Amino acid sequence: MKIKTLDISKTNFNKDLNEYLKLKVENSKAIETSVSVILEDIKKNKDKALVKLSKRLDKTAYKSISESVVSKAEIAKAYSHISKQTLTSLKKAIINIKKFSRKQMLKSWSMKINGSILGEKVTAIEKIGIYVPGGKASYPSTVLMNAIPARTAGVKNITMVCPPINGKLDPLVLIAADLCKVDEIYKIGGAHAIGALAYGTETIEQVHKIVGPGNIYVATAKRKVFGTVGIDSFAGPSEILIIADKDVNPECIAIDMFAQAEHDEMAQSILLTTSGKLILDVNKKINIMIKNQKRKDIIKKSLTSRGLFIKVKTQSDIVNIANYIAPEHLEILGYKKLNLPKKINNAGAIFIGESSPEVFGDYCAGPNHVLPTNGTAKYASPLGVYDFLKRSSMMQISKTHAKELSKIAISIADSEGLYSHSESAKYRK
Repeated sequence: MKIKTLDISKTNFNKDLNEYLKLKVENSKAIETSVSVILEDIKKNKDKALVKLSKRLDKTAYKSISESVVSKAEIAKAYSHISKQTLTSLKKAIINIKKFSRKQMLKSWSMKINGSILGEKVTAIEKIGIYVPGGKASYPSTVLMNAIPARTAGVKNITMVCPPINGKLDPLVLIAADLCKVDEIYKIGGAHAIGALAYGTETIEQVHKIVGPGNIYVATAKRKVFGTVGIDSFAGPSEILIIADKDVNPECIAIDMFAQAEHDEMAQSILLTTSGKLILDVNKKINIMIKNQKRKDIIKKSLTSRGLFIKVKTQSDIVNIANYIAPEHLEILGYKKLNLPKKINNAGAIFIGESSPEVFGDYCAGPNHVLPTNGTAKYASPLGVYDFLKRSSMMQISKTHAKELSKIAISIADSEGLYSHSESAKYRK
């Protein structure tokens, strides 16, 4: 298996790196049109459209949307399908994520100036919707990472949608939702589920914000309903940048690249190093170890089309390129003297040392695994309690302070030609 290598000493290095980093996610006009038609149908015909679309796209036989609601009996039955060890692991992950989330809580604040009280009132979003991917895979971790910070923030109502297989949801997903106290669960997926959450139907109540990953149809639908409701982000394929020096075990790097690559064929796995020998050693390990990977077909396609080795010369090259790539996940293995965690500012999540693999962040360490992708870590942050809170400015102006402020407001309003603004300020003078 041949993985592309870029050397900073080569003439076309910057051009080649930019070409590699360009995502090739196809969002055709056909997808745009299809999603628009679905959303418009949901908006106009509500439950009737949802039953029709769910029958066609989710392969269900619902006569009414109330049949898509997950019952208490279904949740209770789900517990019989998992081991005690798995249940214990889920509960331990929840404890860790809750501990981390509680540290993110914001508080209302105020200050006094000339007898006036100024500040911000912090409140939780009232209703949110969580989209959990379905299909052949199971994503209980998606439930945890979205529901826990929302509940920690104080969200009163959490609605979850997930595409069913043969009319059922994965037991792990149901248990995760139950443990996180999700209020309502619907066995519906795709763009029509996003439409139902965004616009509301006779059965499904409209939410104020939608979070959670999905396929290209789900992502397109979220983008189109943004403004009607809030959304978390426009997520792309998952990615990792591993920075490693010559002393790092190449087997450790290989397995972490596998862990990233097995997500899907578009996942990005990058090794950045000053050691040419390390690149050769890692490549050898990959070709030896790939035979024992259960998802080796996906891994091979991912690494051959999106995998990359980057060879640089200097320590500053490492910092500059890492900040330029702004990866979703950043693993720093070695280079301890460079103090890279302080110098690299653009990354969704930073994992330091061989004992801190990305997989711990994915499932159970505590920090959220919903992270900015495709270079958006230059300005975006991981999902957290903050995303389920909103702030209202508060002003209670004293009469003394009003006289002072009126002079300032009158001057600025007159200069802008907004004379009624000026009159309003004069009235307080």
